[in-house]
Amino acid sequence: MQPAMPAPSPQRPLSVAAVLMAAGAGARMGQRPKSLLELDGVPLICRQVMGLREAGVSELVLVLGHHAKDIEAAVKALKVSIVINPDPDAGPVGSQRLGLQSLSGHSEAVLMALADQPLLDAADLRQLVQAFNQRPPGCSLLYPRVAGQPGNPVMFTADVRTAMLACPPEVGCKHWRQVHAPLVEAFECDNLHFVQDVDTPGDIATLRRSSGRQLQWPARWQRPDDA
Repeated sequence: MQPAMPAPSPQRPLSVAAVLMAAGAGARMGQRPKSLLELDGVPLICRQVMGLREAGVSELVLVLGHHAKDIEAAVKALKVSIVINPDPDAGPVGSQRLGLQSLSGHSEAVLMALADQPLLDAADLRQLVQAFNQRPPGCSLLYPRVAGQPGNPVMFTADVRTAMLACPPEVGCKHWRQVHAPLVEAFECDNLHFVQDVDTPGDIATLRRSSGRQLQWPARWQRPDDA
């Protein structure tokens, strides 16, 4: 394991890298890329990339698999680093590890983010980073929890990244958290953005009812039965 990086001083912001996951097939959306759903005319994947950068992330890797060409085209102008998972159907662990391997290892902390959290923005991400900066001693991984519901993104130290990659290939964030529970803490908050995602058409309708925000499919992916 690499030596622990020193904690940032109050005058120096924490250096944060991020892995953004968007490799899924969107099976429950009818094999459509969830990350290309649009909010206020902007694809979710672009909103996430811009939000992470605005929140101060210094290094960002986007992991793609299914629908890679379409998603690459959507983010082309953002000049984001992309890595392709050749076997996305094997599950999210492979994408997580591929993203972690693709980081330079120069940052003090890592955010593991999902592309299908429609309302998550830079302010929310800064809130999580601040909570990570103020985490209790001995905490190596922090995740948001809202009214008992665990959310995303999760954030962990560079040492956790190193340790995770040293584990067998089937070990990802979830397994590491379960095995190292004493090193894991929840960031208790009331910010629903951390627990709202869209996996099904019903989730789109639920989001509209609860927030008044409407997601739209781009023309290529629209279907007659879309609400």
